[in-house]
Parts: sequence; structure tokens; C-alpha cells
Amino acid sequence: MSDESTISYEEFSKVELRAGTVVRAEEFPAARKPAYKIWVDFGELGVRQTSAQVTEFYRPEELVGLRVVGVVNLPPKRIAGFESQFLLTGFDADGGGVVLAQPEREVPNGSRLY
Repeated sequence: MSDESTISYEEFSKVELRAGTVVRAEEFPAARKPAYKIWVDFGELGVRQTSAQVTEFYRPEELVGLRVVGVVNLPPKRIAGFESQFLLTGFDADGGGVVLAQPEREVPNGSRLY
């Protein structure tokens, strides 16, 4: 790892990674790449929506009820006319799709990852 890619603990602490539960998911045919519209309950932060390219391993009905991790303090972004209000986190499965990051155990919606 180069010194240029190293960040400080202070910089990392600015990223708000929060746990939430998927409450709704649907196809997003207007997106350029295959994606879903996903709504997540982040507890006191409310329900927020995003667009996510997670179609390789998940169907919309399978996403509902999943516990996920999202970055909630990025500015909103418009994707094919849809406002994405947070970034859903996941891992690249060796170029074959995205595997969602999930809390190992039950935590309240809105819990912060440190």
C-alpha cells in the first residue's frame, strides 16, 4: 500500500457506515447496467433509497428483510431519474457480481460501524 492511499483515522471517522434492513426492492429497467431500486430502514435516520448493481446474486424478493450496511453521509446522486440517497456496500466476487456486506449478528437499524 502506498502512502498516497493511506488515510488517517480522522478521515475514516467521517464515513458513516450504518446497519439497516431492506424493506423494499424492485427492478430498475431504466438503469444503464442491471440494477435494483432498494429501500433500507436505517432506524432513526429513516428509510432511504438507493440503486444497486446486485442483480447477479440476488432477486428483489430475496433482498427484503436482509440486514445490510450502507454509507449514509454521501450527497444524493441521480441515477436514471432516481435519487440514490446512500451507498449500499458489498464485495466484488472476482468480477462475477457483488456480495452484500452484512452484520454478523442482530444490531438495531441505524447502528454505526466503527
